[in-house]
Amino acid sequence: MTESGDSHPADAGKGRGRYLIAALPLVVFVSLAGVFLTQLQSGRDVSEIPSALIGTKAPALELAALEGSERPALTTAAISGKLTLVNVFASWCVPCRQEHPILLELSKDTRVNVVGINYKDRNDNALRFLGELGNPFSAIGVDPNGKAAIDWGVYGIPESYLVGPDGTILYKKVGPFDADSFQTELMPAIEKALGKG
Repeated sequence: MTESGDSHPADAGKGRGRYLIAALPLVVFVSLAGVFLTQLQSGRDVSEIPSALIGTKAPALELAALEGSERPALTTAAISGKLTLVNVFASWCVPCRQEHPILLELSKDTRVNVVGINYKDRNDNALRFLGELGNPFSAIGVDPNGKAAIDWGVYGIPESYLVGPDGTILYKKVGPFDADSFQTELMPAIEKALGKG
């Protein structure tokens, strides 16, 4: 017979199990915090989100033209056989406005075809945006419901994709181009694609 102060070994095991279950969320939190801290301290630019599409064929393009832009519709034929920068933009996107002068400058380079996907925008607003800032695009397709953007794996706009003449996605930029990213990222990717890298 046991005294009333003694406990059974089974009861002790249950108590330890409760402590382990209670500590599990803390262990998970500490582990995730460690992963995030490591990523933050790695020195990598958080805007450089890798794309599973790089090295694969670009999704098909069959987008209606932006009416009134005097540019053709954006179709796969409009980019086939040309080194092309596909830029996803909208009039309501402030960073799109910031990168626009860089796209205008790039559109003067006859080696690169610059086209645009107008994302979830109103036709009149898009025309006003291009009328005010200039139109760097040789073709513009409208994506009113974002379906094409989903196909392309767009995280947020602006986003740009460098597509080789054979239709392979060679480079992706999440966020706006600035002078630095234009010179150190996009231009080397263009030169490499042209066989000069």
